[in-house]
Amino acid sequence: MPLRFFNTLTRQVEDFTPREAGKVRLYTCGPTVYNFAHIGNFRAYVFEDLLQRHLEYRGLKVDRVMNLTDVDDKTIRGCRTCGVPLADFTAPFKKAFFEDLDTLRIKRADHFPEATAPEHIARMIEMISTLTAKGHAYRAEDGSVYFRIRSFADYGKLAHFNTEELRDGVRVRNDEYEKENVGDFALWKSYDEADGDVSWESPWGRGRPGWHIECSAMAIGILGPELDIHCGGEDNIFPHHEAEIAQSECVTGKKFVRLWMHCRHLQVEGSKMAKSAGNFFTLRDLMEKGWSGREVRYALISVKYREQLNFTLEGLAAARSALQRLDEWTTRLRELAQSASAEGSAENSDSFGEALDDDLNISAALAVVFDLIRTTNRHMDESSLTPNEALSLLNWLKGVNSVLGFDVEAESITPAVSDLLARRATARAAKEWKSSDTLRDEILAAGWVVKDTKEGQKLTPLPRGGG
Repeated sequence: MPLRFFNTLTRQVEDFTPREAGKVRLYTCGPTVYNFAHIGNFRAYVFEDLLQRHLEYRGLKVDRVMNLTDVDDKTIRGCRTCGVPLADFTAPFKKAFFEDLDTLRIKRADHFPEATAPEHIARMIEMISTLTAKGHAYRAEDGSVYFRIRSFADYGKLAHFNTEELRDGVRVRNDEYEKENVGDFALWKSYDEADGDVSWESPWGRGRPGWHIECSAMAIGILGPELDIHCGGEDNIFPHHEAEIAQSECVTGKKFVRLWMHCRHLQVEGSKMAKSAGNFFTLRDLMEKGWSGREVRYALISVKYREQLNFTLEGLAAARSALQRLDEWTTRLRELAQSASAEGSAENSDSFGEALDDDLNISAALAVVFDLIRTTNRHMDESSLTPNEALSLLNWLKGVNSVLGFDVEAESITPAVSDLLARRATARAAKEWKSSDTLRDEILAAGWVVKDTKEGQKLTPLPRGGG
């Protein structure tokens, strides 16, 4: 079965083949580092992680870029409000973002370009100069340079709106704007006192780039003029991705992206996430409530990316329960496989992978996993599953976890817990049972359950008391 994905551009599910055999050039819009990323952001990042992992599962090499927007209207407002330089303002949010990626087991991209890097600013200026020379851009009375959308006949093709309704002469200087305000968008913004110390010299005077040109410059500069896949949330379709197409194709004369993939918005407890509604969560908020990154990942990944996800605490509890079932099954297989006489082969069926081939149908893929858990648990109860079959299932599970990222071993055992475990082993060897029990309680307080088996001590993560 070929890989098939829904293309936002054509509104159809299409067979996917990369331009270069065996290699996928993937661009994913990253965070604007003016605050901690929220779970709505992470729904997109987890979807993109699933996409990359499945492409790799199918033997493709993925060259992925995820940008960091560290200069725009929001970051400048933030640094001015705090009274610190832009780089000092964004640095802690960049650090937090990478920590959150690790917590959610999101694979690191090959490139994390920052918009303020000198080489990217230089490329933005070069692209704007080319657009101006070709008549696609012009300098307005306010000194800013705008893209002339009527110079690009295909403007609106991604968002699928009627360009005949556009109003002549409307210029939009803000990075984000509504469809009703559609018009020529800023490529280079002339310096304003509100920008403070944030500016660069250019052929059009002192100023800074617009948000849209940043992504085009970083994508083309790293991956080349033609990308295989470009991802983001559905809120990026317009104006951001529409603008990217226009300015990129007008510069290069080539089709910018073959496949556009966007995930739906996330709701929380049935309504739009908002601080005023009390349903706005960062990953850190959820961790403080006792949920693990693994559980949040499951909740975010378990609904197909093109479907509305209603994120609830009940959903997190269901994620916890599902992962416990997976962990208990894995433990049973490992105990049985200890007496296997061969290395074991992989499970012959690839219905898990085939489900994801079909536009990342995660519901069908998870059904394959849990149907197998139910069936093989029954066989183990009946003692009809052989050790070699258990080992084969464990080998199959390695491939599944390379895509889903649910493996329990990825839970981080800190040096402090390792030290407690070693001290407890020493205490037990010396038959100091009271000390052993005390250390067991300390390990439990650190979030781990220790079990004594004939092979020694075994750790499993403590199910956290969320909510």
